[in-house]
Amino acid sequence: MRKGKSSFGALFLFAVIIIGAVYVYSSEMFERDIPKITMKNNGYWNLKTPLDISIDDVSGLKSYKVILKSSSGDTILHNEHFMVINKSVQVKVEPPKSAYAMRDKYIKILVEASDNSKWNFLNGNNTAIEYKLIVDRKKPQLSTVSHSYKIKKGGAALVIFKASDDNLKDIYIQTNFGKKFKPQPFYKEGYYVSLLAWPITESTFSATIVAKDRAKNISKTSVPLYLKDKKYRSSNIKISDKFLNGKIAELAEEFAETQGVTDRIEQFKIINEDVRAKNEKLIHEITSNVSDDMVSDFKINKMYPLKNAAIVAHFGDHRKYFYNGEYISESYHLGLDMASNAMAKIKPQNGGDVVFADYNGLYGNMPIVYHGLGLYTLYGHCSSINVSRGDSIKAGAYMANTGKSGYAMGDHLHFGVLIQGIEVRPAEWMDSTWMKLNIGDVIKSAKEIIDRGQ
Repeated sequence: MRKGKSSFGALFLFAVIIIGAVYVYSSEMFERDIPKITMKNNGYWNLKTPLDISIDDVSGLKSYKVILKSSSGDTILHNEHFMVINKSVQVKVEPPKSAYAMRDKYIKILVEASDNSKWNFLNGNNTAIEYKLIVDRKKPQLSTVSHSYKIKKGGAALVIFKASDDNLKDIYIQTNFGKKFKPQPFYKEGYYVSLLAWPITESTFSATIVAKDRAKNISKTSVPLYLKDKKYRSSNIKISDKFLNGKIAELAEEFAETQGVTDRIEQFKIINEDVRAKNEKLIHEITSNVSDDMVSDFKINKMYPLKNAAIVAHFGDHRKYFYNGEYISESYHLGLDMASNAMAKIKPQNGGDVVFADYNGLYGNMPIVYHGLGLYTLYGHCSSINVSRGDSIKAGAYMANTGKSGYAMGDHLHFGVLIQGIEVRPAEWMDSTWMKLNIGDVIKSAKEIIDRGQ
């Protein structure tokens, strides 16, 4: 009997030990993972911007410490012990007050952390990570070399500038309406060029060149352009039942957005707003690309892609549509409509790369050609296209024929000019005097200044 009890006691004790071991092994209280330390940094510090450090642990943090190690010794930047369980800590490490006098090229940030786990004989899990940082407190050097004198609403301008920094990371031109223009390397190392565009929908325009380095030092300088306003035509257009039951009904059968919609006015609104926005989004995406290659010049011929053509609709027209006296919808005409003979030959005066040659909704059959420096030309409503995406064409090439594909009531060419995804006035690019003053002379002046400075 005693032997049976003894065996039962031993088994019970063994079971308790097993259960206890399983509990210790699986319990969060005895977790064995060290605290996870993460610092959002690319290896540079300007000793001005705070460092962001995250520390996480399943069982909760007991304490952490952040130490700056430099040639002058160790400086504790943060040291905190927790009285309550805290599983995640976000630390903003400000530079020490003595940072202004620091001359070190390299420093180290040591982060130590301990958790509340009962593992390791109740001592918990401990970890330490050391980050080596390059100290860079110098802002990028930034200066404007040459630029157009003025920019007109709906028009374009050119700027050439110098930007240099040993750790340069990003350069762009920020506008007041949110657009960032990407500059392209120009002529010699450290110089950049960019075309700028003022959208017709924006009441004013400003452009600021921004240079950032890897340590988050930032330099800015404004492009000093004289702003010249321009008034564009505003038209009130009456919509007829003939138009709704004709062209709109025809287009409504084509687009997915109007499937199942039977009301003609609603069809028109969807086509004029939703389908147009979709088509323009595609155009803007295609024409926003700029090369990273260095350019030494930018020669462009006066544009007039349709011989002996008459202008039948102007760029920038603000069209408001009414039906039975009631306002229905509106849109902007972002190109120049040109017409001559039916199915006339389209021959651009400038060569380039064909980046799109397909059907695009309201624009119909539509090739787009890239001429460099963020400048694109668009040819809408074509009856046929003689080029393919990826082709390189020469000036005067027979590219397409005019037509009335898409949202066109008669045979014509919708000619568009875009700069990094923004439509601009074709009239400027048809004017040799404007092109000389705002493109050719600016580039020539910049080269002379750069050569003198070498």
